[in-house]
Amino acid sequence: MAEPVAGVGRFKANYAVERKIEPFYKGGKVQLDQTGQHLFCICGTRVNILDVASGAVLRSLEQEDQEDITAFDLSPDNEVLVTASRALLLAQWAWREGSVTRLWKAVHTAPVATMAFDPTSTLLATGGCDGAVRVWDVVRHYGTHHFRGSPGVVHSGRDKICVVWDLRSHQATRTVPVFESVEAVVLLPEEPAPELGVKSKGLHFLTAGDQGLLRVWEAASGQCVYMQQQPPGPRQELTHCSLAHSANLLLTVTADHNLLLYETRSLQLQKQFAGYSEEVLDVRFLGPEDSHIVVASNSPSLKVFELQTMACQILHGHTDIVLALDVFRKGRLFASCAKDQSMCLWRMNKAGKVTRVAQGSGHTHSVGAICCSRLKETFLVTGSQDCTVKVWPVPEALLSKGAAPDGGPVLLQAQATQRCHDKDINSVAIAPNDKLLATGSQDRTAKLWSLPQCQLLGIFSGHRRGLWCVQFSPMDQVLATASADGTVKLWALQDFSCLKTFEGHDASVLKVAFVSRGTQLLSSGSDGLLKLWTIKNNECVKTLDAHEDKVWGLHCSRLDDRALTGASDSCVILWKDVTEVEQAEEQARREEEVVKQQELDNLLHEKRYLRALGLAISLDRPHTVLTVIQAIRRDPEACEKLGATVLRLRRDQKEALLRFCVTWNTNSRHCHDAQAVLGVLLRHEPPEELLAYPGMQASLEALLPYTERHFQRLSRTLQAATFLDFLWHNMKLPTLPAAPSVAPSAL
Repeated sequence: MAEPVAGVGRFKANYAVERKIEPFYKGGKVQLDQTGQHLFCICGTRVNILDVASGAVLRSLEQEDQEDITAFDLSPDNEVLVTASRALLLAQWAWREGSVTRLWKAVHTAPVATMAFDPTSTLLATGGCDGAVRVWDVVRHYGTHHFRGSPGVVHSGRDKICVVWDLRSHQATRTVPVFESVEAVVLLPEEPAPELGVKSKGLHFLTAGDQGLLRVWEAASGQCVYMQQQPPGPRQELTHCSLAHSANLLLTVTADHNLLLYETRSLQLQKQFAGYSEEVLDVRFLGPEDSHIVVASNSPSLKVFELQTMACQILHGHTDIVLALDVFRKGRLFASCAKDQSMCLWRMNKAGKVTRVAQGSGHTHSVGAICCSRLKETFLVTGSQDCTVKVWPVPEALLSKGAAPDGGPVLLQAQATQRCHDKDINSVAIAPNDKLLATGSQDRTAKLWSLPQCQLLGIFSGHRRGLWCVQFSPMDQVLATASADGTVKLWALQDFSCLKTFEGHDASVLKVAFVSRGTQLLSSGSDGLLKLWTIKNNECVKTLDAHEDKVWGLHCSRLDDRALTGASDSCVILWKDVTEVEQAEEQARREEEVVKQQELDNLLHEKRYLRALGLAISLDRPHTVLTVIQAIRRDPEACEKLGATVLRLRRDQKEALLRFCVTWNTNSRHCHDAQAVLGVLLRHEPPEELLAYPGMQASLEALLPYTERHFQRLSRTLQAATFLDFLWHNMKLPTLPAAPSVAPSAL
């Protein structure tokens, strides 16, 4: 394998989460406020409040009992929100502030299934699974009525008819058969709407149900005057429909948790939200500047998000779950493949709108792998559970800048079909020069083929379990493979030998991608982890843990500064390369420390001990603080200066100093400095204030054994010194004989 050229690229050290697309609606009621600016929906134990303009979750409300929310309703004046939990508690919210203003028992013997305010926003009716209806005055805070007699859950009817009632006479004026299980009925404004077939000011209503279509009915005649066009793909049941009169918006919800906003008079689609993506199976950046992302989840539909505004498009075209995605080099043309044994080609225009321009079929089992040509938008390759790959040429007509074909998507024909493996093909990859194809299979091998003839060139053998992903290096003659045996391997294309093996994942490695111009790898696994590897030394530089389940999707941006992951935890995460930012921060931190160290030296030289000690503590370096303490204790007036300096520190600085003392006290050379500081604190600080220090209990437990040991050592030293002193005073030395005198004459 060729070594990376010096200076060509830099090694990455870390990624950080830039944005996280999480589920915000998992089924149940949804409601628009009357202004159409906020959307309320249930997500497990919370009610989420979305900003309709941006799609962002503004606030998430959760009751104290942390039980699932079973029902909620917003008052017509948009002021009061009431939620009901499975713990049979009702909570009244000041939802703009996110605070509970009142909490009371529902009195129902089973969970509340539905609730509704009266037009005055003062009375609230709750219908329970116990068959009872209770009415509450939310202003005066008491129950006004209790109705019983219903044999079952008070919720809604699904008997395929709609009944029009005269509220003055309490008589049914017409029964309208609608031929579907109706989930919601909405009374339309009594004004003409020609686009909906409403030509008079009479009563008209709209139904939503299991056929997945909105239909408008004339109450007087019982006739259907408008029916929404059936979208492509499998029929999606509508589970909810409501009207925001002031905003002129109609909200519908599909069975797969997509929320659609229509203009009331024309039913023109205004906005789409993907509330819950279930298991995310693949993700890709879209657009020349990676301005969008496309997500394939456990659904036949695709979801395209604009990253700046999070505006969502839901694409229909497949009839079964979409399994894999890939995008051509320019970023506007991309492909998908699915369990319906087909592949689709999609194009995004400059405005960001995506249309299906082509489709192809021919495989006999699920199509689980797809790859687009790299040099030009000329062909793509699919791999299937039928153990074959197909090469699909892209017609030149699709590459023109015009709109999608008027006659619908073009039918693609496979140029070549090749049986490649004995088991499912999980991954296909096209080399950067468009001349080679790699396939990875459940049969534990990867194979190299020439294009476009699909002739076998060699086999890569060595993994102990099936392969989930194969990828060509953008710079070298190298292939990377990811396997269910928990390893990533690099192979030489010349002789098919294994160059390196990367071990670190605790479970299957599902995706692998080259980054940093082929010098590093990103891998994702079924352990929910993302790992960054440096190829040259086999080192795992960073492990990123933000997903809670299998990470099936992994894609890197064309500028190599961001990564995109999608997992079985229903989350899509956008990662940003923060290597340069962190290196700049580290460099600035080091420079700041040098400046502070110089300032500290100056302060010590000037004997400005208080500022020196405060500065040393702010550096959070115990040894530096110890140096300052020792400098103070060397001063002739050490005792007074140490006490005066320590006591003038702020409380947080004293807490840090106490923490450092615990460390110093473990060393016999530094224990005297630690004990001197402890002595000041114990003599001058009130016991109750010392006990209020965080971690004081742990500090005392750490200080006591070492202090006891130092005390015993000093006691033994004192005893030995006392004995030496005793010996010295009791020693009687013999008198030395006087030196003989010498006569001067002898000299």
